[in-house]
Amino acid sequence: MHNDLIVVGGGPAGVMTGFLFARAGCSVTVLEKHADFFRDFRGDTVHPSTMEILHELGLLERFLQRPHSRVDRAEIRLAGRDWTIGDLSHLKTPAPFIAFMPQWDFLDFLRQEAAAYPGFRLEMQSPVAGFLHEGGAVTGVRLTTGRELRAPLTIAADGRSSIVRRTGMLELETLGAPMDILWFSVGKSGKGGGALRGSFERGRLAVLIDRGDYWQCALVIPKGGADELKTKGLDHVRQLVAEAAPDLDLGEIDGWEDFHLLSVALDRLRQWHRPGLLAIGDAAHAMSPISGIGINLAIQDAVAAANALAGPLAAGKDVNPLLGRVQRRRLFPTGVIQAAQKAAQDNVIGRLLKPGSPLGKAPLPVRLLDRLPLLRRLPGRLVGLGIRREHVRSPEVRPG
Repeated sequence: MHNDLIVVGGGPAGVMTGFLFARAGCSVTVLEKHADFFRDFRGDTVHPSTMEILHELGLLERFLQRPHSRVDRAEIRLAGRDWTIGDLSHLKTPAPFIAFMPQWDFLDFLRQEAAAYPGFRLEMQSPVAGFLHEGGAVTGVRLTTGRELRAPLTIAADGRSSIVRRTGMLELETLGAPMDILWFSVGKSGKGGGALRGSFERGRLAVLIDRGDYWQCALVIPKGGADELKTKGLDHVRQLVAEAAPDLDLGEIDGWEDFHLLSVALDRLRQWHRPGLLAIGDAAHAMSPISGIGINLAIQDAVAAANALAGPLAAGKDVNPLLGRVQRRRLFPTGVIQAAQKAAQDNVIGRLLKPGSPLGKAPLPVRLLDRLPLLRRLPGRLVGLGIRREHVRSPEVRPG
């Protein structure tokens, strides 16, 4: 079986990469280690920047036909009251809101659209054991079954536990994170909501995402603090959540199995490529969950990679001299966003996680954002559209 490209990892970056390269006429095999896409508490915020790309691909209308919920503003609870700090509704883009869709639905949608191109193949239950090497270049992969697949280019899109990280193939720079997150879900009475809610008080930080008939909740805890929290008991955790969001019905939280621990990481590879290999998405840069931008940066990486490489690869050209273009294109927005996330972690979240006196009043920037609607458009634009957003410029070879 001939491959122009092997993609390791069937997450958003991997499936979108497979779709775009197959659309350009490449023969692509995407390898996903799991049997299906169904895993809860994975990122499921599809931002306006990603929906703009779907619009450019002619997919947005079909995407929005799938069940989802929409958020066009952000609220935060500080010093005993709610403040509105972000507004996306005025963005000049085809979808000026964040769409919340379970990641498995988003991936299934991309898979179905990619299947229209004969060069696209997605193989589930295909974990990769290692890379094949020849003459100092990566020439393919070896699966845990012993089967080998070869291609001129392999793209690692297998997340923060990527094989390029585990094997030390590409050097990692760690920026640090002072917190972890406990994810859980709570049913919602009525249909009110439509906002992204946060409650930040000294020693108690929580985020609530409106998912239609339930809230997806995140309790922010100090780094490595999950075991200590368990020793204090489930009632203690319920109390923390109740103080952050008094309107939630916590009766359905029965035990620790209702919580999913996310170990937060903030890091990036110093170099994203070597001959025959390119890393993108979380494999190249693990993002903090702050602003929920991870999926959308991964999609932007996939578009940038296809813009630079898909046409030449389909034409049979050597793309190794072009791999550095992808990192140079994407490193600036990645670095800016990670710097902002680190500043928020160190100067806001890290401090709030430490014991101390209750907040007497909200910081001035929060008060100004709540008071001035026009000012709220700035964080809405930064979160919704990001920095140096990509546009689809890779070619399309239409099926048939």
